[in-house]
Amino acid sequence: MTERTSAAHTSVAHRATWREWTGLAVLSLPVLVLATDLTVLLLAMPSITADLQPGASAMLWILHIYGFTIAGFLITMGRLGDRIGRRRLLLTGAAAFAALVVVAAYSVHPAMLIAARALLGVAGATLMPSAFALLRSMFHDAGQRRFAISVQMAAFMAGAALGPLLGGVLLEFFWWGSVFLINLPALALLLAVGPWLLPEYRDPDAQRLDLPSVGLSLGAMLGVIYALQEAVEHGFAARHLLVLVAAVALGVVFVRRQRRLADPLLDLTLFAHRRFSASLGAVLLSGFSLAGAFLLLTQYLQWVLELTPLQAGLWTLPYVLASLVGALLAPLLVRWVRHAYAMALGMLACVVGAAAAATIGVAAGLPEVVAWFALAGLGQGVAMTLGSDLIISTAPVERAGSAAAMQEVSGELGAALGMALVGSLGALVYRVTMGRVLPEQVPDGVAETAERTIAGAVDAAERLPGPIAEQVLVAAREAFSHALTSALWIAAFSCAVVAVLVVVTLRRVAAPS
Repeated sequence: MTERTSAAHTSVAHRATWREWTGLAVLSLPVLVLATDLTVLLLAMPSITADLQPGASAMLWILHIYGFTIAGFLITMGRLGDRIGRRRLLLTGAAAFAALVVVAAYSVHPAMLIAARALLGVAGATLMPSAFALLRSMFHDAGQRRFAISVQMAAFMAGAALGPLLGGVLLEFFWWGSVFLINLPALALLLAVGPWLLPEYRDPDAQRLDLPSVGLSLGAMLGVIYALQEAVEHGFAARHLLVLVAAVALGVVFVRRQRRLADPLLDLTLFAHRRFSASLGAVLLSGFSLAGAFLLLTQYLQWVLELTPLQAGLWTLPYVLASLVGALLAPLLVRWVRHAYAMALGMLACVVGAAAAATIGVAAGLPEVVAWFALAGLGQGVAMTLGSDLIISTAPVERAGSAAAMQEVSGELGAALGMALVGSLGALVYRVTMGRVLPEQVPDGVAETAERTIAGAVDAAERLPGPIAEQVLVAAREAFSHALTSALWIAAFSCAVVAVLVVVTLRRVAAPS
């Protein structure tokens, strides 16, 4: 048998069967759930604000704590799945997630909702690493694995699209808590068929989890996020610097500890591969790029244009569906160009889309802004899918859980930081602009409320005489439009950085095999 014939036989032997492809469909369910729950609150926040009356800080935590705790626990859950079994962890997390969405749906106080969202993040952290890591052991052929990863990324984009749309439909007829319950059917199906269709995999040489490492990783991640969010939202203070320094110190101790452990929570040797480390940076910045602008867009649709939640959800569909198309196109692009150049092309599309939307301005018309936003989403889908492929394919199969966790840490942390930092910077732009354009005859106490958030401006206008109230609303809409434009320029710059990064660091890196 010739060498070429032997290679062909090996390739055929490693190609997936109907069982793996059916399992891929099952693994898309937890990805859908995670993405839906990440975006469904974007349109529900006005209803939650009216019912639970959270303060400005509580509103931010309701939005962000889910993504933050996911990012904080991903490293731990990725390694835990390698140790106890990826299927077992996936199904256990899905069961916990199903119980917690019910708690979130019936929350009666902002603190209760924040706590439920935080625990949902912990449960959600079990889903994505296990789902992506199982792909590594199910699909041995590089081309098939790349397609499977693109399907998973497309499922994530579809979930992100379904979140606002289904949330908008439910909010038309039911209370805000119903938006959490839409995930229950998918979770029930996963728990019913997962044990039969998904293979189990665990690292036979894995040892007990190092609990100090778990605490160090969680403290470092959440400390950095908390310090940055609070500093941007409320102004930088000494306490924020102390928290940030403490978090960085915990991170340093975590890294030093991983180097000493025989079986570390995070295998730092993976970062020695340029394909792995550069792709992580690209995925993080790609997730960061548009998350904040997308958050402000959903608020703009409701607070400025006064669309219903359902109408706003429909206007967000082009962006998310374009991201889905980009994810599915990614495996086709790398048939003709190298990974680095395909990812850079995607990011250049993101630059053009975000910059064009910012240049024409939101006053030019909603269809034009949404169309350019969709172009940015198309490019983002390509880049994030190919970056994920490089990350997961670099790791050996026994470390696939850790690699998948790091891939998700980058994406989730990027999106969470994008919403927190860019969203908070948008709030800063809003406050500064309102301080300049708000009519002088507005009483000081009312002006302070109007300058804090656009929701506060709407509330303040209801307590003012007709002509002054209209001037306050016009000023608030102008200020929020400036905030959205600023977020789009940040997105364009961030995408340009990613394009340069991948070309410089990955242009000589071979495709995964």
